[in-house]
Amino acid sequence: MSVSVIIRTKDEADRLRLVMTSLMRQSMDAEIVVVNDGSGDHTRAVIEEMSSSLPLVVMHHESARGRPAASNAGARLASGQVLLFLDGDTLADPDFVCHHATLHAAQSDLIGRGETCNLRCTRFLLDPEALIPQPAEAAKIARLSADERAAMMVSRSQILDNFAAISRRAELGVYPGFGPRRLQELEFDALRNHPECTVLWAAASGSNQSMARDAFLSVGGFNEALDLIDHRELALRLCQAGLRMVPVNGAKSYHLTHRSGWRDPLQDTAWERIFFTCHPIASVKLLAVFWASISVRSRMADAERINSLIELEAAARGDTGVDYDRVRAHLGLPDLRTSPSRDGAE
Repeated sequence: MSVSVIIRTKDEADRLRLVMTSLMRQSMDAEIVVVNDGSGDHTRAVIEEMSSSLPLVVMHHESARGRPAASNAGARLASGQVLLFLDGDTLADPDFVCHHATLHAAQSDLIGRGETCNLRCTRFLLDPEALIPQPAEAAKIARLSADERAAMMVSRSQILDNFAAISRRAELGVYPGFGPRRLQELEFDALRNHPECTVLWAAASGSNQSMARDAFLSVGGFNEALDLIDHRELALRLCQAGLRMVPVNGAKSYHLTHRSGWRDPLQDTAWERIFFTCHPIASVKLLAVFWASISVRSRMADAERINSLIELEAAARGDTGVDYDRVRAHLGLPDLRTSPSRDGAE
């Protein structure tokens, strides 16, 4: 079962070098497709440097087109039977490719979701190997002892010779903190224990996710109008086409975090109208309510909360009797009052 790992990257050259190093020590070979989405740093030089060590297929965008477009470009270049998406700041466990390939060799109609972890020690560093700080963090890093700085390092030699030590430093969740960790716990509870749940597409990941290339191309790839939550919209279309979302046990990736944090889909909500226009179903409308329900900052009545994907499925069927338009208004979410179809009736 041939696999193409598709890396989308922009302005993260020093992290990209580490990510590509992690792909050098895989237990199974894979084609590596790198799409440089208009980087203004030394990404080109890093790709050229690594080309002698990895079987690379490379595309450079002169200007940024966004992650969905970069992902689609990589998929078109790929020759593998399976597409495995990875971000340019996310290390791959040594058996990362093998676990995904094994899943798809057994059954072709699956969307594979691996476990995403984070290395929060990197969040103050521009270059995690050279221990070069983010400009705003230089004074803070300078106050640390040599041992404290060394504990923050992620180097190529560590990746190649002692990856287990890196794994031991990781925390569950693509970002640090309670919310991302809790979300992943709930997603994997549903994936592992409730395989018949109809909203498992909501457990999709932007990185460490795989599917057959033919299936990806047949549904048109990522929706390039979306620049956030695009991976869940793709997963929904794939599930509607008959594929199933499943966990890929043992396939772990490790996000080299940034100090700037992440785009919060509860604050940056432009994605909702696009997603809901494409899929006017209740579960799409309730996705943000689910995320708000598990946020430590959310002030919601217990009866309003959606605390799991199983509860999301029930709420989308209309089983709860809650006025979620009122809940959404209370949360400050966009007004999506066009009556959605109940799930399964789109």
